[in-house]
Amino acid sequence: MKCPICKQSVTLRDPFMPFCSERCKLIDLGNWAEEKYVISTPLSPNDLANLESDDEFRR
Repeated sequence: MKCPICKQSVTLRDPFMPFCSERCKLIDLGNWAEEKYVISTPLSPNDLANLESDDEFRR
């Protein structure tokens, strides 16, 4: 897996998983706080039911 901020390799045992470091974790938090990330539309109950029945969702 790769860190979503800097793309450096990350393993499940890394303490800041899914980030490679505290720095990348804080950058991501700052991006949320500055509203750089948005959820475009809320999920409807039907969307959620479709996700739960999808095999890839369970993996």
